[in-house]
Amino acid sequence: MSVSSNSTPVNEFETSAEENPEPLARDKIFHILQTQRRRDALRYLKNTDGPIEMRDLAEKVAAWENDTTIQALSSNERQRVYIALYQSHLPKLDNEGIIEYNKSRGIVERGPLADQFDPYLDVPGESHTENESTADDSTDGDVPWLSYYRRLTVIGGALVSAAWVGVPPLSLVPDFVWGVILVSAFAALSLAQIFLTDT
Repeated sequence: MSVSSNSTPVNEFETSAEENPEPLARDKIFHILQTQRRRDALRYLKNTDGPIEMRDLAEKVAAWENDTTIQALSSNERQRVYIALYQSHLPKLDNEGIIEYNKSRGIVERGPLADQFDPYLDVPGESHTENESTADDSTDGDVPWLSYYRRLTVIGGALVSAAWVGVPPLSLVPDFVWGVILVSAFAALSLAQIFLTDT
């Protein structure tokens, strides 16, 4: 009776496990994707071949987040995204096997589980190109903060302008009250961003 005929070589088993990793639960995938910076990092890696420098990844994510180009980024914008990716997001993705992150060398590449996230990265309204970004993807989390600020500015400006030219009943509200309303609205939106943004 031959023992070798019924045994599987260890290397063959390891190769098979790497080629066909266990699928992640949908809840786990959604938990990973709940943060905009992680979604942007995975989206960028999806469209690159092989390992890339973490610095390049951070710059691209920062450009998308700030609705600008890499060349126009300020040092603070770069640093804020770089630190968050370096300390939190990339290590988390690496620990889950989604990416391979060599922290000491600053190298990132897709891991064995990355393919499972691809269908969720091509969501309408969240696609980025080399030179453009959607306003709704300007910051972390699922809330499009920049879009909210823009809308509040437009709505507030329209209401105050209508009151100023005498459109009833808006013209019946004193200017001081309009000032208080607008300042309060921006303060409330700012507090909501502070407490709800996942960094």
